[in-house]
Amino acid sequence: MRLHYLQHVPFEDLGFVEDWAKSRGHQITGTMLFDGQKLPAVDQFDWLIIMGGPMNIYEEKKYPWLSWEKKFIHEAIVSDKIVLGICLGAQLMAESLGARVLKNEFKEVGWHPVKLTAEGKRSNIFKVLPGEFLAFHWHGDAFGIPEGAIRTAESVGCANQAFQIGKAVGLQFHLESTMDSIEDLIENCIDGLAGGKYVQRPEELLADVHMLPEINRLMKLFLDNMQKVLE
Repeated sequence: MRLHYLQHVPFEDLGFVEDWAKSRGHQITGTMLFDGQKLPAVDQFDWLIIMGGPMNIYEEKKYPWLSWEKKFIHEAIVSDKIVLGICLGAQLMAESLGARVLKNEFKEVGWHPVKLTAEGKRSNIFKVLPGEFLAFHWHGDAFGIPEGAIRTAESVGCANQAFQIGKAVGLQFHLESTMDSIEDLIENCIDGLAGGKYVQRPEELLADVHMLPEINRLMKLFLDNMQKVLE
């Protein structure tokens, strides 16, 4: 399978997804949007993965490529590609499908539980995940659920944690995180740790990195099931 990913900043790459893709023998290509690289034609890949980033989806003046990226994501979805968006990636997907992305009531940064909704438990993709599991979070905005999509996960701090529409899946939370990616976020996005009900301090983030093997195991399970169901 030809897997293509969109990266918004140097420090938010595929993370564990790269290990999974290589172990499955997938061909991996990527577009470094922050470096001015051009987007491919949609017929050049089978699976699109859109990564996170510290920018907001509405900052087109500062990041002009955001407007091109949204059109590209929409084209990939309507072309029936498998599409997975993570954090900012899911927000871009939601807006490209007509949903609003707004500041969430709470920032969520750190290790917080996620629960599947009733629809999530019935979903052919999400049903392989536990009904409740711990995930890593780093976001201040949240997406609305696009028309025709199902809301598949939630948390106490953020009602919309995931959605599914056709072959497209958006995740607000992170299961692909690695030790390097968490340390990079702390180094580059320290302003996001200004405090809040669901914002953990750097020492708290690092204290629970023993959870990384478990969230990566869930990501592997989830990606394997996406490939099985949607390919």
